[in-house]
Amino acid sequence: MANPEKAAAVAELVDQFRSSSAAVLTEYRGLSVGQLQTLRRSVRENANYAVVKNTLTEIAAKEAGVDAFEGKMSGPSAIAFVHGDPVDVAKALRDFAKNNPQLIVKGGYMDGAALDEEGMKKLADLESREVLLGKLAGAFIGAQSKAASTFQAPISKIARAVDALRAKQEEAA
Repeated sequence: MANPEKAAAVAELVDQFRSSSAAVLTEYRGLSVGQLQTLRRSVRENANYAVVKNTLTEIAAKEAGVDAFEGKMSGPSAIAFVHGDPVDVAKALRDFAKNNPQLIVKGGYMDGAALDEEGMKKLADLESREVLLGKLAGAFIGAQSKAASTFQAPISKIARAVDALRAKQEEAA
């Protein structure tokens, strides 16, 4: 690659691929600048949505070990590099696409696995991490109240043990 600007762009994309927990490839043909800004704001908390050059992105994806976008890099492309909750980003993209059918989600990858359009829809249908953790905590509380005598003793023993370890570490420091 003779052009140092292109080499720098590829290096930046490689870093984004490697530091992201997931990435979603979209085509934004027909969207206005204002619509793209709205989309960026909707995913800003959990992702960086960037317009990319197809050839440079293909090179960067290969260098980063991401093969999920092979053969999909055509037309005006943008990628949401996810650094937060991938479910929230998938939901935001799905909701934006409902109101703006020009946005096409081509696919993505998460945890090293490729996701097609159907996989992205399934990801968007999941509940967020916070909701799932809340349900898990509720299940523990419900189980504890149903069988308080069974669960109370082990939970209180664990809590005392953790507190004792914390106190011991504070004394040592």
